[in-house]
Amino acid sequence: MWDCPEIIATVEGRVGLLTLNRPKALNALTLPMVRALTDALLRWRDDPAVAAVAIRGMGRDGPFGSFCAGGDIRFFHQAALTGSPRLEDFFTEEYTLNHLIHRFPKPYLAFMDGIVMGGGMGISQGASTRIVTERSKLGMPETGIGLFPDVGGGYFLSRLPGSAGEWLGLTGQVLDGPQALGLGLADACLPVDALPVAWAALPGLDWTNSQSLTNWIASYSIANNSAATKPESQFDSFFSRATVSDIVQALERDGGDWATQTASTLRQRSPLMLHVVLEQIRRARSLSLADDLRLERDLVRHCFFTEHLGRSGATSETVEGIRALAVDKDHRPNWQPTRIEDVTPEMVAPFFVSPWPAQRHPLRDLV
Repeated sequence: MWDCPEIIATVEGRVGLLTLNRPKALNALTLPMVRALTDALLRWRDDPAVAAVAIRGMGRDGPFGSFCAGGDIRFFHQAALTGSPRLEDFFTEEYTLNHLIHRFPKPYLAFMDGIVMGGGMGISQGASTRIVTERSKLGMPETGIGLFPDVGGGYFLSRLPGSAGEWLGLTGQVLDGPQALGLGLADACLPVDALPVAWAALPGLDWTNSQSLTNWIASYSIANNSAATKPESQFDSFFSRATVSDIVQALERDGGDWATQTASTLRQRSPLMLHVVLEQIRRARSLSLADDLRLERDLVRHCFFTEHLGRSGATSETVEGIRALAVDKDHRPNWQPTRIEDVTPEMVAPFFVSPWPAQRHPLRDLV
């Protein structure tokens, strides 16, 4: 087992139990955490004594309360400025972990209580059972730091109904548990106070009978998941439009409260990455999971080393976005270009050209 105190991995009965144990950082993922999770899952995948896996986050007051706030963006910032190769390792290994979870051959239950952002979505959206609560907060907020919804975000967002993927990927809108259910980003909603008992019951289930898990879900979840709600339905009429400029201008013309607020949100995001994200999600609709993750690995390399724009390190959109949000916390990123309308196709297209030949791609072995 990879030694990492921030991942607690135990087996009880026939269930592998994983707890993200970095509560002061909202369980943000580090490279050692990614490696420990991968190590545990590979061992349990091949161990006939383990029939299922469940994962949760440690909160400040004990188990649950927070799942995972994403990747450790402060690490991204420091590694980019110092040229650390660990930055490249992180994304290669994180995306490999995401793929492993999506393809895991045994039941994998994700208890998505509290904050579930970015990388937290990456280790939960591939679960066979995705559990939310009334205090869940789900989102892919990457455009706010000059990044894009990675960790398989292109794959799972693009498969949401209508233009929900474009709406969530571009705006970074946060969903509560019932809204996540309504859009298909969760499978069951459990009341917060049921989580400890439900978790403790898992080792006692008959994992040779699929009905046992079905009954477990039914016994703890909110009746018929009746709290499931669809978020604002109006996103389809705007986010199905051809370009980011078209989307924003239509929102601004509308003048309603929701449209005005949504347009204002988009105006605060990285203009360049908004254009990249729209292209990413629409391409991903026709990609397999493995091909989507390879595309995202290309994109994230270009985010930190945007050679076609003559920018890297501190001058990249991503490092600048992290600086403004999490380092200096001035919330005044210097986006380049500054306006959505000033982004050209020539700025966007090179993001989708892989920096590696196929036979040397870091994720070439994913299928």
